[in-house]
Amino acid sequence: MMSFTMNDLALLAIALVIGWILGLMTSGRGRFKRLWQDEKVAHRTALKDREARLEASEARVRELERHAAPVSAGGASAATVAAAAPGRDDLSRISGISQREEVALNEAGYQRYGQIAALNAEQEATLEARLGLSPGTISRDDWRGQAVALERGEGKPGLLGRLTGAR
Repeated sequence: MMSFTMNDLALLAIALVIGWILGLMTSGRGRFKRLWQDEKVAHRTALKDREARLEASEARVRELERHAAPVSAGGASAATVAAAAPGRDDLSRISGISQREEVALNEAGYQRYGQIAALNAEQEATLEARLGLSPGTISRDDWRGQAVALERGEGKPGLLGRLTGAR
């Protein structure tokens, strides 16, 4: 028959307790496993929500492009397309504003050069975040100055005009 010392029994008890604790931690009924599964579900939901918002905004852009396409197909310029929409200026004439950014600006309520010219620093920061631009882009590209010039009817100088300094 085997005989155990007190040290052997103590080590056996410690091993049993550690095994019992590890078993509880890895079982399907554990609190941590439930929290982990809840986090996975929340993450999947957030991803689906983000994808749905992206798809909706892309559908909106496609719809706006589709409505603008028949006018542009006839040889009209972007300014003519903007003039066809009453109460809106062609914000894409401002250097640094693409067609997609113009759509986002219109959805945010900015449709006239005067609104861009009247932006304050807080509104600039909000727009930069909304458009995904790096901080300081609006002031660096001088959107307000360009908007003032376009509102006065001066227009944006072409490349030749910028090289020669003509306004």
